[in-house]
Amino acid sequence: MSKFPCTKPTLTITVQMKSLRLLFERNSSPAKATSSSSKFKRPKPSSISNGSDSSQSSSSQDPLKTHFSSLIKSTETTLQLRQIHAQILRRHLSSSANLTTLLISVSSSLKSIPYALSIFNHSHHKSLFLFNALIRGLTENSHFQSSVSHFLLMLRQRVRPDKLTFPFVLKSVAGLGLRFLGLILHGRIIKSGVEFDSFVRVSLVEMYVKLEEMGFALQVFDESPERNKSESILLWNVLINGCCKVGDLEKAMELFEAMPERNIGSWNSFINGLMKNGDLNKAMQLFDEMKEKDVVSWTTIVNGLSQNGDHQKALSMFFKMLEVGLRPNDLTLVSALSACAKIGALEAGVRIHNYFVENGLRLNKATAAALVDMYAKCGNILSASKVFEETKEKDIRTWSVMIWGWAIHGFYGQAIRCFKKMMFSGIKPDAVVFLALLTACSHSGQVDLGLNFFDSMRFDYSIEPTMKHYTLVVDLLGRAGRLDEAMKFIQKMPISPDFVAWGALFCACRAHKNIKMAELVSEKLLQLEPKHPGSYVFLSNVYAAVGRWEDVERVRMLMQNEAVGKDPGWSYIEVNGQVHSFVAGDHDHKRAREIYLKLEEIVSGAREQGYMPETGWVLHNIEEEEKEDALGSHSEKLALAFALMNTSPGTTIRIVKNLRVCGDCHSLMKCASKMSQREIILRDIKRFHHFKYGVCSCGDYW
Repeated sequence: MSKFPCTKPTLTITVQMKSLRLLFERNSSPAKATSSSSKFKRPKPSSISNGSDSSQSSSSQDPLKTHFSSLIKSTETTLQLRQIHAQILRRHLSSSANLTTLLISVSSSLKSIPYALSIFNHSHHKSLFLFNALIRGLTENSHFQSSVSHFLLMLRQRVRPDKLTFPFVLKSVAGLGLRFLGLILHGRIIKSGVEFDSFVRVSLVEMYVKLEEMGFALQVFDESPERNKSESILLWNVLINGCCKVGDLEKAMELFEAMPERNIGSWNSFINGLMKNGDLNKAMQLFDEMKEKDVVSWTTIVNGLSQNGDHQKALSMFFKMLEVGLRPNDLTLVSALSACAKIGALEAGVRIHNYFVENGLRLNKATAAALVDMYAKCGNILSASKVFEETKEKDIRTWSVMIWGWAIHGFYGQAIRCFKKMMFSGIKPDAVVFLALLTACSHSGQVDLGLNFFDSMRFDYSIEPTMKHYTLVVDLLGRAGRLDEAMKFIQKMPISPDFVAWGALFCACRAHKNIKMAELVSEKLLQLEPKHPGSYVFLSNVYAAVGRWEDVERVRMLMQNEAVGKDPGWSYIEVNGQVHSFVAGDHDHKRAREIYLKLEEIVSGAREQGYMPETGWVLHNIEEEEKEDALGSHSEKLALAFALMNTSPGTTIRIVKNLRVCGDCHSLMKCASKMSQREIILRDIKRFHHFKYGVCSCGDYW
């Protein structure tokens, strides 16, 4: 066996696994990795030397060592720790295992892993305490491979691991996804006689859960003594979480109901699992049954509802949480702001921002980015910019959110300036920043600039483009009418173009009425996703635009035969703090009759301004009058009528739509903004449209 390096462990995972197996097998028969932990033979517990020195036990009696211990524990920066370490060396106290262990522990907690390794490597006597402190520090800082390497070094130096060693090594093995190594460690734990220690037992189950080896996790649990099961609620919580992770809600429920005792963590864990599996009703039922709820309980509900698309309910629960007097944590606030951003609930977002101010909460990187994102996606880009400028600590996420905000609002100049400021601040761009820059160039028709950014990303920053980057370049070229270039680009992509990439080219073909290329692209779309409604809708749109109604009908028949349904268009609008949703052709709203009457009034007034319904956006070969009726039921028009009915003159109207706005609705919004003397801000799936005085910020380039 090759000599193990003492300073910088660099063994590959494969060699580590072989070394670990050989070390475990030395002087003992190999433990077979089987599906049953009971097949491992357990030796009688024996006394194990921990390799400590006398200074470990006597340091507490030395006033000077006690003083240094206190100083180390109160250290807040690595610089302070280095200064204390220097004094320890000057006073020849470096041989104290207690002080050295503390130095390693605190440097690890300060995330100064290189310094922790340096202290360890310069220590002459590497005791069990030193190894445990280092392995724990490496694991908690996600240096999993180094943690396993030092565990191997520990074994080679004949230092026997104890019940405080194994939990962190198990966590590292799970982090590396090494199933076989986990089984070997399980065997070693049994031979060491610590498998029934509560901390070790939980760590074993947690390792198998993270490796998605639920058979082993359940077996370890089933073979646990009743003492372990009754004393460790965490053991149950980890297993319930594992069952939810793999989607076995039935087993999770069985375990939850069988628990001898539940704490808040048990409820939170199961509710979180239900949320992640989309069972919102059961999650809410359990939440209502909880006698005691903490901030994690509420955060789980708010985040879970938002992640499952019920943003209105998520916000309702967030404000209810404030009413009961609980202080939200960062994740709660970020989740609530994200829900506001998704549905354009600006008033709710402002209330949350006011909560920050009124309670003296300082914006950190996460909450600042969420607040900027909320304002940008709710249509108030100036407030987003103000929050961004007031944020002192900016990371790459904060910058990218601001650049993206300028981009989706069509302000490419501001997006570029923000990018340059980021560069001057010393932060290097990542793949997300380049997505924002390409988006800004695409929406503003800056083709050459966009292509330059794409090349710079690859050649100047060595960032490998993703499918999203390639799709944006296709969109960039397609919008500008450079369809042949877009086709050549998509054909030369080093990765196979997906449905969205071909869809971007298809939209460009439709906009520029290139039927021949559209038919070719539609074949690609149908090959990739024959059941996706977009493939058929795209083609129907192209045929309808040039009056080929027989082809439109043929595509519609194909949709019926393939049982493909078209996604309905919906829109959100917030009025007086209440979010209202509308679906295309919606007659379910309690004020539907008033809304349609108001819409007729808007259309009538728009006609006097020169508006003519653009019936080419309707797919079917029907009479012009019927086409106008079909156009009149688009969800954003219903939202507009509702807003004009229920808001005071001069109020800005903000609408969020799930699909790309059609040309007819775009034209009507321009007329409505002029007639009402209001700004109408419409966010569709692609970008923002700011309508003011009869003009749109997109310049009709969309």
